[in-house]
Amino acid sequence: MQNTGPHRTAAPGTATPTPTHCPYCALQCGMNLTPVEGGTVAVSERADFPVNRGALCGKGRTAPEVLAPGARLTSPLVRSDDGALVPAGWDEALDRIAGNLERTRARYGADALGVFGGGGLTNEKAYALGKFARVVLGTSQIDYNGRFCMSSAAAAGTRAFGLDRGLPFPLEDIPRTGCVILVGSNPAETMPPALRYFTELRENGGTLIVVDPRRTKTAEQADLHLAPRPGTDLALALGMLHLVVAEGRVDEPYVEERTSGWEEARAAAMAHWPEHVERITGVSVPELREAVRLFCAPEAAMVLTARGPEQQAKGTDTVGAWINLCLATGRAGRPLSGYGCLTGQGNGQGGREHGQKADQLPGYRKLTDPAARRHVAEVWGVDPDALPGPGRSAYELLDALGTDVRSLLVMGSNPVVSAPRAAHIEGRLRSLDFLAVCDVVLSETAELADVVLPVTQWAEETGTMTSLEGRVLLRRRAITPPQGVRSDLEVLHGLAGRLGVEKGFPTEPEEVFEELRRASAGGPADYSGIGYRRLAEENGVFWPCPAPPAGDDAVPHPGTPRLFLDRFATEDGRARFVPVAHRPSAEEPDDEYPVLLTTGRVVAQYQSGAQTRRVTELNAAAPGPFVQLHPRLAARLGAAEGDPLAVVSRRGRAVAPARITTGIRPDTVFMPFHWPGEGRANTLTNPALDPTSRMPEFKVCAVRVETVTP
Repeated sequence: MQNTGPHRTAAPGTATPTPTHCPYCALQCGMNLTPVEGGTVAVSERADFPVNRGALCGKGRTAPEVLAPGARLTSPLVRSDDGALVPAGWDEALDRIAGNLERTRARYGADALGVFGGGGLTNEKAYALGKFARVVLGTSQIDYNGRFCMSSAAAAGTRAFGLDRGLPFPLEDIPRTGCVILVGSNPAETMPPALRYFTELRENGGTLIVVDPRRTKTAEQADLHLAPRPGTDLALALGMLHLVVAEGRVDEPYVEERTSGWEEARAAAMAHWPEHVERITGVSVPELREAVRLFCAPEAAMVLTARGPEQQAKGTDTVGAWINLCLATGRAGRPLSGYGCLTGQGNGQGGREHGQKADQLPGYRKLTDPAARRHVAEVWGVDPDALPGPGRSAYELLDALGTDVRSLLVMGSNPVVSAPRAAHIEGRLRSLDFLAVCDVVLSETAELADVVLPVTQWAEETGTMTSLEGRVLLRRRAITPPQGVRSDLEVLHGLAGRLGVEKGFPTEPEEVFEELRRASAGGPADYSGIGYRRLAEENGVFWPCPAPPAGDDAVPHPGTPRLFLDRFATEDGRARFVPVAHRPSAEEPDDEYPVLLTTGRVVAQYQSGAQTRRVTELNAAAPGPFVQLHPRLAARLGAAEGDPLAVVSRRGRAVAPARITTGIRPDTVFMPFHWPGEGRANTLTNPALDPTSRMPEFKVCAVRVETVTP
């Protein structure tokens, strides 16, 4: 249905503030929204939500600015004969998309149609998008930008524990443990309200070890900061495990009772003696020994990873090495202990659980599992044999555009800025026969589209998200969208009908969620015991949460805040050690490209910046890209603070002003990845893929740095 009325107003029953959640990162901080004059909302504290306890970062506080008509799209756009994007009606836009998809399928086959989703979509949208691709289009070619987020951690967690959930325990456990090793994460800038958990950890007598090649704001608060050379986190973890063995710190009873594969993993680790690891990583032997002492001293401890070790062509093995360290010391499946991943995107967890990932069906079921196919096909009312098999991973899908994949539907993603080897991917997008984009704003990817559809934002729609804790949450609509804007569910409903599927794509989020519950029932990510009313009453529910047995006296499942306390999710209930060995990055420095580049985020911008770059306060705080480098490298280049520098890799060139600091290794430069154009960091990054997770190697590539004459 199309929303009507010239202005946004409060949705019915919203005389009081509407409790909901932030539109940005995977903390999904609680906030209250109150409609205000001008058709937007005011953000206020929501102290009852336990994750952020009322605290918000600048992005959350300023999120309503993107609701303003001048910042966002309010009409469909179509490509005119002269090449310009011009306003159009919804029927014209949807007809054009459906017609082009149908023509492509008729000429080239269903797999010539591609779908690219996003880690910020609600569970309902992600579920419906996966169903749309497989049932309506019949294509296997669907993946999403969450592949760029935590897929290596997911692969390693599944390999070791039999199940992947970002954090197998709630955030509230962090201040109560004895030691945390934080690997490749900077929550002080990426998710500021989470920093309090690490501050409270230290206030309670615990210790914080930060592993990062830069001395970030988070590293400044650590008891011990280890600054390895980018791409060597795997060697670092193996060196620590070597010392655990050599110093007699292995929890032998735990290893015997709750794990398998220890001897092979132990042998692999013993090949990484401390002096060898020091030469690889640049982390000294005394620092290695101190890290092991701090980690092993308390009764409970955790290892938390983020994009640093995960966005590597060996990311799955790197995370696996940190998991091995936890297992050898008895720090998994016990209270206040374990391995966890700090998910980045708002619904990076739920976004891959319900079907927009190339190899998965709803409920975290494998697309290659015949029983899983039968279950989901029955819910969908289709023949299991009609469901396509696994398709290409995200980068491989983008790389195939214009050749094998001729038409693409993008929903909630901006790969022109966010994909590795971005100039190449931009070229592939331009080579498509047809491109349709659903987005809130006219992103850099939308600017290339043949049709752009304006869709609703978080404050204008209801739906569920799954946070980094595995907590399923209810976002609530606070205001009505402006005229000319529809939800993604309405888009999929309209396209499905035009492509001959009249039923199965409802527009009401709760109706979609009820079907998702049935589709996920019995799967690893079982949501069948969760409903909207319960989510509202309980401030979220942790999955898995199966439905109770039928009967009037059935007791609802309480949800599962802490996984693996009794057994792991493997067939025999044991966690699996996986033997791994250090190997070089896909691209090491040489005479032509002697410096390492690593990339990341800054506090005032988010992901590709498509939304945050439209917020005045955030742009004032972080107006553009920069190149962070050490004074010694700056002196060799003859560069001063603010001078334009060119960073050149085998894939392209980016230019941004110098930012000189002793807080980075002399052999490394850092660039944030939020901006398009001349300073686009992902022009440089390497699309080399992890063989298991298919994660590109964003976090390390070889470059040279040059001064630029103004």
